[in-house]
Amino acid sequence: MTLKEEFQTRNFSIYGQWLGIASMIVCFATGLANIFSFLSAPIIIVFCALALASSFIILFIEIPFLLRICPTSGKFDEMIRKISTNYMRSATYAVMAVLQFLSTIGPDTSLIAAGIFLSLTALCYLAAAIKGQAFISSKTLGGQGIAQMIV
Repeated sequence: MTLKEEFQTRNFSIYGQWLGIASMIVCFATGLANIFSFLSAPIIIVFCALALASSFIILFIEIPFLLRICPTSGKFDEMIRKISTNYMRSATYAVMAVLQFLSTIGPDTSLIAAGIFLSLTALCYLAAAIKGQAFISSKTLGGQGIAQMIV
């Protein structure tokens, strides 16, 4: 199945997965860019660290292929595997979005963009869950096709 065919399925979990990848990139970029603003508000460092940590968690959530090839702990693998349903993914992204929106406690920064992207991703997974759509992993991002090639 090509990327175009995946988007034509109208399955919101596919949209959520690709928005998750965009969220990962935005979290990493805004976290890294704002971490140097600690002179103006030290609280921003905490939210930057949370954005950077979120980006790496999203990486393992959205690209299951990496759990097979990266040396991670058993507890971490177990935690990531629990986030397998659309409801759990939606809740996880919603929590990460709330954490980024809390960054407005300090001065306004571009971390709000990470909160917006994380919220959109949570909404896509929630829509998939409400519509009863099964989670479909994109083959481009390490879904069934790539995982079977390794085994």
